[in-house]
Amino acid sequence: MTALAWFRVLGYVRSHRVFQAFVPLVALLGVVYASRAPAGRELAALTDSAVLIVPLLAWSARGLLDTEPDEQRLVSATAVGGRGRELGAGLLACAVVCAVFAALSLAAGLALGVTRAPGGAELAAAVLLHALSVATGVTLGALTSRALMPSPAVSIIALIMGFVVMLLVGTTPAYWLSVPLTAWMRSAGDATLLADLPLLAAVSLIWCLAGIVLYAALRRSRP
Repeated sequence: MTALAWFRVLGYVRSHRVFQAFVPLVALLGVVYASRAPAGRELAALTDSAVLIVPLLAWSARGLLDTEPDEQRLVSATAVGGRGRELGAGLLACAVVCAVFAALSLAAGLALGVTRAPGGAELAAAVLLHALSVATGVTLGALTSRALMPSPAVSIIALIMGFVVMLLVGTTPAYWLSVPLTAWMRSAGDATLLADLPLLAAVSLIWCLAGIVLYAALRRSRP
């Protein structure tokens, strides 16, 4: 499974599809970190970055899963010993690529976006939020991949709308009905993120897990 995951990462890079997410990511970081956050606002700035990169991570995951031809997925499943291992390899490959992008985003924020390095607890929170962004991006990208949504137009609209719904739901008291992206930013802006993070992280992980389970269930009946 690991070999198949690495094969898919290399295929994604060699096909140059990686630049479809990398170039917008660089542009986004250039805008977000055009000026350094003032002292005391470091975590808020890094949280904004963690939220804003989610659609680009989803786009990257979707692009990676769509790189391989549909027929090749059947061959890969046979080679690695079943549909479950093939599916896992795809998700692992997506996680690796998205983790690299998230790490670049966090590194850019620490180097260019803050006036001073955040403390240990704040830095840990920023790392956790970027990890949650990876989980969210992989989940949204998988659910909008060609295996489930053959129409590119439908897939792109679903990806964008999925992100927008997360933002909108996160502004309401029922933020727990989705990955609470906006609630992340609100808590960071109110300087309560460290206290709120356990609940926000739990809600985020539950929804990501539910999305992955749904993806796996839907893939069982599709090539």
